[in-house]
Amino acid sequence: MNRTVRTAVSALAVVGLALGLGACSEAAEKAADQVDKSVGESYEVTYEVSGKGVESIDYHAGDGTAMAPHVESEKKPTTPWKKTVTLKGIMPPAVMPVSLAPADLTCKVIYKGEVIKEAKGEQAMAGGCVAVSPLMS
Repeated sequence: MNRTVRTAVSALAVVGLALGLGACSEAAEKAADQVDKSVGESYEVTYEVSGKGVESIDYHAGDGTAMAPHVESEKKPTTPWKKTVTLKGIMPPAVMPVSLAPADLTCKVIYKGEVIKEAKGEQAMAGGCVAVSPLMS
């Protein structure tokens, strides 16, 4: 009897695992379809940086790939600073300011008039503003 119970439990576990993997597989397939669709599209974002003592601003400028984006730099920019760029597919919009006065620093990523990422002070200095591609939402 013990062996029969173990066999039945094992069979149920295998069926449960197969059903679970099927659901995961469907979710992965939908995500892959969305990535495939998004890769060929482009979108426009505006970066904004404000604050005093901004030494430089690095930002994803649109060329390159999502895994290796082309980064451009502005040295000693006048603030408030604003730049609109066109990015492709799943490339994340990102702007990374460096400031001598981080307490006063703010960065934003704006998509279709809506702020999709904002950071202030030390947070803006430490990680900048990096958002998920709006084509992935």
